[in-house]
Amino acid sequence: MNRYSKLSLLAAAIAAAGTVAYAAQGSMENDAMAITKAKIPMAQAVTTAEQHANGKASRAEYENSKQGWVYDVEVVSGAKVFDVRVDADKGTVISSAEDKADRDDDHDKQD
Repeated sequence: MNRYSKLSLLAAAIAAAGTVAYAAQGSMENDAMAITKAKIPMAQAVTTAEQHANGKASRAEYENSKQGWVYDVEVVSGAKVFDVRVDADKGTVISSAEDKADRDDDHDKQD
């Protein structure tokens, strides 16, 4: 192996070891684990959103936004789709808006 390949492999190994050590210290948290701290279960948030928009949920996510931790629930009602945000601590609807152009979350405006 040439010298540059060996140096590249060594650098990659050091970076990987550093990442593992950093994660082991508890500094990195799995985003999915944050839901364990929610006072309202996702099932209750989905039911609240469905009742609010008078439809059926097609997707639900737990996410951190400007309002704090919320459930973002997409509800289909007839021929319309609504994005309903439910407070994860209180179980109340924070906002609801018709989703005119249903796209992937990568295209949603920032929270």
